Amino acid sequence: MEATRPSRLMKTRDVSESSFLAEFPDVSAEEANRSAVALADRLARKPVSGLLDAIPGATTLFLLFDPHVVDREKLVRRLRRLSEEARTTPRETRRFRIPVAYGGEFGPDLTLLAGERGISAGELARRHALADYTVAFLGFSPGFAYLSGLPPELFAARRETPRTRVPAGSVAIGGSWTAIYPAETPGGWTLIGRSAVRLFDPAAHPPALLRPGDRVFFQPMTEGDLRARIAESRNEPARTLP
Repeated sequence: MEATRPSRLMKTRDVSESSFLAEFPDVSAEEANRSAVALADRLARKPVSGLLDAIPGATTLFLLFDPHVVDREKLVRRLRRLSEEARTTPRETRRFRIPVAYGGEFGPDLTLLAGERGISAGELARRHALADYTVAFLGFSPGFAYLSGLPPELFAARRETPRTRVPAGSVAIGGSWTAIYPAETPGGWTLIGRSAVRLFDPAAHPPALLRPGDRVFFQPMTEGDLRARIAESRNEPARTLP
């Protein structure tokens, strides 16, 4: 359980007649994200009539509501009260350990990125796996979790020309984020490894394995182990940690 301290200086900005953003402009991006995630979690636990959705972003919380059911100003006041509750209320944090095969055919950009950083491919993989990551928000495609916590020396610009095909399970770096592609899609991130964990299952409830606020740890595995799982067409479950 972790306590979160959202900013008391929450501001709002209208998006449409039935939606607005809750913003936290006076704190760091990391704290703003924690505030957005904590408020979304609080709203899920204490539903507000007329509120249709609350979606955390990198530094904001998007709120969609029915103006025929709830008044915007009343909703904002409710949000501020929940912000105060979230400031001192511990929230449950789930932890996942995800096995990854780094480099080789599964991480075609690892060696090049390591060379640009002046370190070996093995050292880059080690640093990536040692970091403690947090799901900041979901976006791009269903189940695609943007993970914060990447060491600054591993930041990597997106490719000038995106790949037309990035295999499902690819572990990648894009700017200051790292992520795992849940499905085969085009993509412009730097590919450093691959996992067999299934991150999105339309038949599951909820369909996305990861959610904002979750902690993620990567565990190196051999290419041989990953090949065996792929050959067996077996999706490996992510291990939750105590």
